[in-house]
Amino acid sequence: MIIGERVRLRGIEREDLPLFVKWLNDPEVIKGLPIFLPLSTADEEHWFDKLAEIPPEEKPLAIEIKEGDSWRLVGNGSFHNISLNNRCAEVGIIIGDKKVWGKGYGTETMSMLLKHGFETLNLHRVHLIVYEDNHQAIRAYEKAGFIHEGRMREDRFYRGRYYDTLIMSFLRTEWQAKGSQEE
Repeated sequence: MIIGERVRLRGIEREDLPLFVKWLNDPEVIKGLPIFLPLSTADEEHWFDKLAEIPPEEKPLAIEIKEGDSWRLVGNGSFHNISLNNRCAEVGIIIGDKKVWGKGYGTETMSMLLKHGFETLNLHRVHLIVYEDNHQAIRAYEKAGFIHEGRMREDRFYRGRYYDTLIMSFLRTEWQAKGSQEE
């Protein structure tokens, strides 16, 4: 487990799937995801079964928040498309529990994933994509330290209109500089 101040990251369990299905069928939650069709429990079980085939460093992690003496599942995150040769990866998170939106859990989770990526996985560069209308996620990524590096114009068609996809990244040197500023 990876434990932060208010968040912990753990392996995904089959028991998590009903919440994932609920979140991934919520139009507000998937607005920032490349999902546009309804998802069934069977679809999510198939996804879970295929997790055994992916490299350990790319397995998704459950995002839980501390509530009293227990932990509550609120989302998941992972690194994917890891290039060991280039020491680069894409990162993504979803906070599916709308009751905790805007409370800094996404920023804390992203900071924890960055620390894991740079310090454990020995990555040099971490990047993500985010849709231009996902202002809450963009704000969380900026607060975590991501830098805007590119824009794919009218790359996403969603609900009758085209949106730009933004590319944001974080380099190891920026992570190290951020760490020395916090000390």
